[in-house]
Amino acid sequence: MTENRKQTEESALHVMGGLPASHDGMDKTTRKRFVKKDRSIPIDELTTNILSGSRLDLAKGITLLESTKSIDREAGQQLLLNVMPHTGNSIRIGITGVPGAGKSTFIEAFGLMLAEAGHKVAVLAIDPSSTLSGGSILGDKTRMETLAKHPNAFIRPSPSSGTLGGVHKKSRETMLLCEAAGYDVLLIETVGVGQSETIVRGMVDFFLMLALTGAGDELQGMKKGIMELVDAIIVHKADGDNLKLAKKTVREYRQLLGFLHPASPGWTPVAMPVSSIQKTGLDVVWETIQSFKAAMEESAYWEERRQAQTKDWFHAMIHDRLIDSFFSKPHRKEKVAGLERELMDGKLTVTSAIDQLFDEG
Repeated sequence: MTENRKQTEESALHVMGGLPASHDGMDKTTRKRFVKKDRSIPIDELTTNILSGSRLDLAKGITLLESTKSIDREAGQQLLLNVMPHTGNSIRIGITGVPGAGKSTFIEAFGLMLAEAGHKVAVLAIDPSSTLSGGSILGDKTRMETLAKHPNAFIRPSPSSGTLGGVHKKSRETMLLCEAAGYDVLLIETVGVGQSETIVRGMVDFFLMLALTGAGDELQGMKKGIMELVDAIIVHKADGDNLKLAKKTVREYRQLLGFLHPASPGWTPVAMPVSSIQKTGLDVVWETIQSFKAAMEESAYWEERRQAQTKDWFHAMIHDRLIDSFFSKPHRKEKVAGLERELMDGKLTVTSAIDQLFDEG
């Protein structure tokens, strides 16, 4: 790797600003030449650089996948095909938590511990709530300044681009590129609320929830459905005067988890105290995740879950493509709006409105 490239990749935090303008109508036979001309790096070279661990080229590849331009989409899928044999060799860890639980603080401390131990750590953010603005959550990631500078780390905040389907597609494809680049630990942070937990649970191997002390009040408002998604609960900020209460909260969570249906067959969810400030309990979290992986691989559930997730991703993409195809027809949106008005005025039943939409072809 040249000195210039090393200097370019000094930081792990890469948020690319979008690819150069594309010329539509380019056929497959000229695609590679086009890619080389417009982006200075052809797909084959981009593949080689990603597989060699280049964070800059990994960021370029992710930006390519996030592009909505048809020619970029074709090139992005070719890139994915190129790297597919090199994917799947990571442990994918989902991380959620109540507001104020300190997810960013934990992820930085936990990620640094793993990076210092020689692991390559990628931090990705899943934010269905960003569909309101279409923007990324870069502001949240800039707080992980120390982790962002570590040579074994890569941080990528990504918007879902207006649809939950964007989460399914872009985030999963980003995970595959990170694995191809040699990242063996993927930390997938949920940023939105509600649906994001279920989405991320369907993308990861191990699902971790951060909670705060004082579980008594918190448990009353905690949805049972979310609790049944987790493989472990971290009672965070377990330090100083808060340590005694944190240990009490851990006991309360352990009692509750014993009554819930486990998210992973053959695994009993655990609760543990952690202080990211004092760096206590982080090693226990990693040991727990390693024990989980060993148990799931022994029972063959590890691969079974991965295959089920791929199947779910496929069906989610079918659903998204059908919706896109439906609304792409001329005047379809206007037709839907007109039928909505008739529904509100009581002139149509919902079933009649649906029949009108689909009878017209």
